[in-house]
Amino acid sequence: MTDYTAMTFALLWQRQAIFLAAAILTAFFFDPINALIFYVVILLCEVQDLMIGRRVKRLKPGDHAAIGVCFIWIMVNTILSATAISLYSISVALEQSTGGHFTPLFFLFAAALFAAMNNHQVLWALVIRLTIYGISFLFIVIRDIWVERPDLSSELWLQFFTVIFVMYFLIDCSIVFLKLYRRNLAHLDRLREEHERTKAAYIVKSQFVSTVSHELRTPLTSIKGSLDLINSGALGPVPEKMRSLLEMAGKNGLRLSNLIDDVLDLQKIEAGEMKFRSEVFDLRTLVGEAVASNQGLSERYRVTIEEVPPGDEPLNVIADEARLMQVLSNMISNAAKFSSDGGTVRAGCARRGDTARIYVQDDGIGIPEHARDKVFERFSQVDSSDERHVGGTGLGMNISKEIVEQFGGEIDFVSEVGVGTTFFVDLPLAARAAD
Repeated sequence: MTDYTAMTFALLWQRQAIFLAAAILTAFFFDPINALIFYVVILLCEVQDLMIGRRVKRLKPGDHAAIGVCFIWIMVNTILSATAISLYSISVALEQSTGGHFTPLFFLFAAALFAAMNNHQVLWALVIRLTIYGISFLFIVIRDIWVERPDLSSELWLQFFTVIFVMYFLIDCSIVFLKLYRRNLAHLDRLREEHERTKAAYIVKSQFVSTVSHELRTPLTSIKGSLDLINSGALGPVPEKMRSLLEMAGKNGLRLSNLIDDVLDLQKIEAGEMKFRSEVFDLRTLVGEAVASNQGLSERYRVTIEEVPPGDEPLNVIADEARLMQVLSNMISNAAKFSSDGGTVRAGCARRGDTARIYVQDDGIGIPEHARDKVFERFSQVDSSDERHVGGTGLGMNISKEIVEQFGGEIDFVSEVGVGTTFFVDLPLAARAAD
């Protein structure tokens, strides 16, 4: 019934145009009084259809009594509207001499075809309409044969057999549309079931990944802490033969730790559980702290990380300072990883109209244009070959994008292969700063 009434609303103005055109045509060539009466009755049926449609929209699943009442009203109004169309077509036929009747028969054919195409959602409504229209078809042509009593070779008999063929055609069309509708419903049910299974599997996968990540984090933190302590020399000198192996283990421990952090962040974002604070802070301070806290990358990647001196104007934004620090640190880390030995990574901020921009610029390998779409995809690397020179999960920039968009910002980049890349984040300035 929901689909049936949806078609009632969707085709409202199309039906009104058809009814109005039929009324004007017959009013001009036949009886204007009958045309006016017909149009008023049809409009009343249309109003009733709309009222029934609104009731169907308000139905609740499982309310069988209300559903039954709406179904009965649909049947009653179907009988009334189909009868009105049929009686009007018959009245037009009666005003004509025997034979012909192109106009009333065409009205009935159009009404029956319209029903076959658009009323198949409720089988009994379709059956009622086609039955009433079929009786009207037969009445018009049989009356002519009864009055004239022609020979079998007469055009009246040709008209009768043509009507029989048309009725068969309409029934066949109705069956085709009905089967197509039911096939689509079955396909939709299968898609819905598949969607539910996929969603359930996705939830299980997310819970599994989250659980495993949490379980891995505790022992990994302990292992990484122990390795860092050994590598720092706090427990005594590290034998030269073991130094390279321990340093490699420390680096891999850091990579695994970052991977787990990224996966957990991704799971929180997907589940809508990542918490964000909204606070006013100055981006100039954020950039300075990010550059200072990421100086350890300088030695690891053999680059220089420096801050572009900020201006005197405050750049206050409303965002989560800790999460934005995560974004900026990720941008600096990427710039350092993809820079050549001895390169320079510059981080800064500036005002651009009503927005504040933080940016990280490097003079590294650059990003080819064909790889632009990969940058913010999950688990995607611009250099995805087995021999790629830098590691990473392929999650950092995707997570950064999700964080920035939480505060109405935008993250993007400009790049030239062999020259370098500049990543930037634009955020709306806080109201007072914008003023």
